[in-house]
Amino acid sequence: MSEQQKMEKSKKRTKICLITITVAFLVLMLVVPLVSVLASSLREGIGFYIQAVTTEYVRSALKVTILATVIAVLINTFFGICAAWLLTRFSFKGKQILATLIDIPFSISPVIVGLAYLMTFGRLGWFYPVIRAFNQFFGTNIRITFAIPGVVLATVFVTFPYVSREIIPVLNAEGKDEEEAAALMGAGGFTIFRKITLPQMKWSLIYGIILCTARALGEFGAVNALSKTRGETFTLPLEIDALYMSGTETSITAAFAVSSILVIIALIILFARNFIEHRYKNKN
Repeated sequence: MSEQQKMEKSKKRTKICLITITVAFLVLMLVVPLVSVLASSLREGIGFYIQAVTTEYVRSALKVTILATVIAVLINTFFGICAAWLLTRFSFKGKQILATLIDIPFSISPVIVGLAYLMTFGRLGWFYPVIRAFNQFFGTNIRITFAIPGVVLATVFVTFPYVSREIIPVLNAEGKDEEEAAALMGAGGFTIFRKITLPQMKWSLIYGIILCTARALGEFGAVNALSKTRGETFTLPLEIDALYMSGTETSITAAFAVSSILVIIALIILFARNFIEHRYKNKN
């Protein structure tokens, strides 16, 4: 057997070994748990499943989750586009510091984020006197912590890097030549953005929005610190936790049933992400 044949044989064995390890790991760590969730959600039958996912608490949690996700995605899409455009098209002092600050949510525990907002806007927080004075002056009852605004703020914080971090590499790779040429021809800033910059970032923007949505839907730690009222400010992950911690067999099965909603949404987002990624690769 020649050295080339030995190398090919060794390479084939290595490939088979790596495939086996990867598939076994994915099946054990991802497929089996997800299948178990779906199977457990139907343990008591389809009738119980429908009843479990349509209770008042679950409907409220679903509304809060969707509301927080939509607002977070809209805010972070706007912020992500602005930040990416700023960091890739302009030079200024502190540019690297700004880029580093954007990545903070990646490195800070969501629980710490929730506690930070609690100590900022809660009764012992720095901004509570301002909120109290505003309510007294205008006769309102605005609350941040333990209310929907706190849930939204926490969701925005933990998800805001996703859009910008998907756009920045694409804009860096595209360069500024086309935009500078358009500017020399008299095109305005908004026209340049709409005609050149936006088409360049289109697929990465959509990809970032999908990732931001997935992260927002599953957020637990930060929201848990700022949401304590079941049926009013609970999101789906918090409702699942409350059902499971009840301890009864029916409530645990109900928790799996509600969990299946997030699993189904996650699978839809996964397929959408893969579709966008495939389209983006074909585009390039």
